Amino acid sequence: MNIGTADLVEDLESSSRRVSGLAGGPGPNGGGSNPGGRRDGPDDIEPTEPESFAPNKSRILTGFILLVVLMTFAGLIAAYIVIYTNNVGEWKPFELPLQVWISTALIFVSSVVYHFGKLAVDRNNQMSARKWFIATTIIGAAFVSSQMLAWVALNAKGFYMRGNPYAGFFYLLTAVHAAHVIGGIIALGTILLRSLNLTQNASEIARRRSLAQVVGWYWHFMGVLWLFLVVLLGFVK
Repeated sequence: MNIGTADLVEDLESSSRRVSGLAGGPGPNGGGSNPGGRRDGPDDIEPTEPESFAPNKSRILTGFILLVVLMTFAGLIAAYIVIYTNNVGEWKPFELPLQVWISTALIFVSSVVYHFGKLAVDRNNQMSARKWFIATTIIGAAFVSSQMLAWVALNAKGFYMRGNPYAGFFYLLTAVHAAHVIGGIIALGTILLRSLNLTQNASEIARRRSLAQVVGWYWHFMGVLWLFLVVLLGFVK
């Protein structure tokens, strides 16, 4: 009778161990149904890789913005050429003020400086990139200030938007361009804010490289557009 009782107890204990193993409790390997002694729980969740940054969206958005800017200036330039070719009596061109040529030099230098900043971002030299982008922002602000001084100088000489279509187009084209340069300065500010914190996160580094690339597209586009406007206003009049 004792032997039967002992067999019954052993059978019950064996069944209990099997049920516990299926439920995730301790088993022969110390891990229940999970071989190797691992237990399911928060500690067993494998760390996920940081989400990789896909730059396609920012590139597409920037391309769309550049297309809109191009169409805007194309319409203004077309209107300029139409009125210029009509030889209206009110069309009275003037020599471009000195500030225009200073602005041309400034925007050219800003593109070069930005290029060095972009190279620093590509090399993950974050401290150097920050310095180059700060310099680009300052030069961009100087460009806008130079434009304002040009408007003041022309206004002092009696060249107003009314009564002279050439003067009106000069103010309009340079003002619209300056507004877009201010937009580029704001975009530069987003890069500078990110550069304040040094990082080794691969996704963040990829995001900064993409941001520097698309802002560079915009910034260099503004430089080329300005050169075209100077040629138009200075020699097609």
